[in-house]
Amino acid sequence: MSKSLARVIAALQAAGIASTPLEMAAETRTAPQAAAAAGCALDQIVKSILFAGETSGRLFLFLTAGGNQVDPAKASALAGESLGRADARQVRAVTGFAIGGVSPIGHLTPSPEFFDPRLLDFPQVWGAAGTPRHIFPIAPQDLLRLTGATLAPFTA
Repeated sequence: MSKSLARVIAALQAAGIASTPLEMAAETRTAPQAAAAAGCALDQIVKSILFAGETSGRLFLFLTAGGNQVDPAKASALAGESLGRADARQVRAVTGFAIGGVSPIGHLTPSPEFFDPRLLDFPQVWGAAGTPRHIFPIAPQDLLRLTGATLAPFTA
């Protein structure tokens, strides 16, 4: 088992959430791939989008529904500084995950997090579990509680 997958499982267990990551036959690097593999609506996929503060260099995590796009102006307003896309090296260093498998939980270093209200429209959503082939089901309210993210409108 990869260290990344093990961190996601440990985070779920520590929170008392009964969810087991599933290994899919196909890659789940993108929201459409993950939705096809899970057999769910695109918006039930939790995208973990990271931006870097242009002043602080700090990473900010936006958990958004699969079909939504993060609005840069709204995201920057929430972060309190201008944001740019985080590069792959930054993402791996801070989260411990490679792009295409960034989980919403189990990060090496916590980042400020924001949660798309659209995710609360579903009884279950799916997040990346640390690898390009693993995803896990979770009630969005449990994910919101587990991440400690701020519920906020930040999509276009």
